[in-house]
Amino acid sequence: MSPAHLCLVLHAHLPFVRHPEHERFLEESWFFEAVIESYLPLVNVLDGWNRDRIRARMTFTITPTLCSMLRDPLLQIRCGRHLDRLIELAEREIHRNTFLKDFQAVAMFYHERLTVLRGIWTRCEGDLLRRFKEARERGQIEIITSAATHALLPLLSAHPPAVRGQLLTARDHYRECFGIDPEGIWLPECAWSERLEPLLLEAGLKWFITDTQGVVKARPEPQFGHFAPVATPGGLLAFGRDPETARQVWSREEGYPGDFRYRDFYRDIGFDLDLEYLEPYLGAPGVRGFTGMKYHRITGAGGVKEPYHRGLAMEAAREHAYHFLVARLGRTRELRDVLPQAPLFLCPYDAELFGHWWYEGPEFIDSLARQAQGYADEIVLSSPADFISGRGRAQVGMPADSSWGEDGYWKVWLNEKNHWIHPSTREAGVRMSGLVRKHGQAVGVPARVLKQAARELLLAQSSDWPFILRMGTSPDYARRRVIEHLEHFDRLWQMLETGNVDEAWLGQLESRDNLFPSIRPAYWETSHAGRD
Repeated sequence: MSPAHLCLVLHAHLPFVRHPEHERFLEESWFFEAVIESYLPLVNVLDGWNRDRIRARMTFTITPTLCSMLRDPLLQIRCGRHLDRLIELAEREIHRNTFLKDFQAVAMFYHERLTVLRGIWTRCEGDLLRRFKEARERGQIEIITSAATHALLPLLSAHPPAVRGQLLTARDHYRECFGIDPEGIWLPECAWSERLEPLLLEAGLKWFITDTQGVVKARPEPQFGHFAPVATPGGLLAFGRDPETARQVWSREEGYPGDFRYRDFYRDIGFDLDLEYLEPYLGAPGVRGFTGMKYHRITGAGGVKEPYHRGLAMEAAREHAYHFLVARLGRTRELRDVLPQAPLFLCPYDAELFGHWWYEGPEFIDSLARQAQGYADEIVLSSPADFISGRGRAQVGMPADSSWGEDGYWKVWLNEKNHWIHPSTREAGVRMSGLVRKHGQAVGVPARVLKQAARELLLAQSSDWPFILRMGTSPDYARRRVIEHLEHFDRLWQMLETGNVDEAWLGQLESRDNLFPSIRPAYWETSHAGRD
């Protein structure tokens, strides 16, 4: 039997947050933190694999909104500046902790690490997407797409043109970024409904990521469980999440990131030190927030936190990587006499977990890949695409409606805190189709208005806003974003309907919400006339 497939799928996604009207804007720090704490360290891991000839492969989703931000010159400049400010802060922290040797050692580690990451950033001239593309060309990663603005597609599927606009815009943008069409897609929030099948096929997609119950509750019941994909009647392959690997990483009780040796995420000098000292390094003037300078490890129960010790944390990462690997090897051996082919373990996670939330996460992945080299005859780190190209057998059936949210369904994104969003975005989607019917052949300024209306609709549809409202992390910002994009859409709609266009305002909006420059409103046609 061929080796089992261990498929790490890292979903790199952020909502489109870009505010050129402010010199520093708090929510832009989401982007800076993800780049500096997750994406750059993961690129560093891939560089190490290339240098040491480690044979391992992962899958990355880089969502269209994140691709747009990574390519944006303004955000590139601001991210580089933020990185420079953190290096300066680390230098100041080394001096401030002169008589606190444990803390000074941590500050020195931060300074060294940030300097290495700054070197990576400088060598690619701030174009991190180029580095991911190079890793794809080396065969280290498979890059897949997602919906254009990460909309929860089943909630849009009552009006198919809204889903078509999300999917075909995402496909076109992937083509612009990587020179080829995507074959796989991370369905936003792993949310699947069988109504999506013809629309995914229309976009030329061949496989998608869904949650465990989407596969194991397929009709008919699959014989191989989640250890092999399910092929829909139309030929799409659905890969379902392995629940044990999810539990080992995500579980609050038994997940690896909760080990007492790892760095504590929440204890940050941004909340401990004098505001005047911190002000140049904060995401927004006068607003306390995370700086990334954290001196404590999780430690355990009780209020007193012990100093972070990098050596102990690296020891934990190696131990956990080995435990993770051995568990997969054990499961593979158990399944040899049950399955007709080697199992596939799909391990999908948010990319930002590795580095941002779980600081040692990139080192966990690195150690996993290196230790797996000794078991290459039994298990390999690969991609779902490798399973397909290796002609692994799929099961036939229709996956069950599901998501990876609470209770496996969609209530995180449709509940008492955010239910008001969906009727409004659905109505806007219907009105967008009406605009295309009436003005789809427009040229010049009216064509610009129509394209911007499509952008504003897409941005209002993002699943991030109802998620944030449900979780209560930045609810005022999320609410404002939905309302503003819908108001912008309505004003653009009125411009087209009346013929009275405010070109100055349109230009400002195009400059701020500037993603998807080649967007095609024809995708919102109610017929399939806009189909490629």
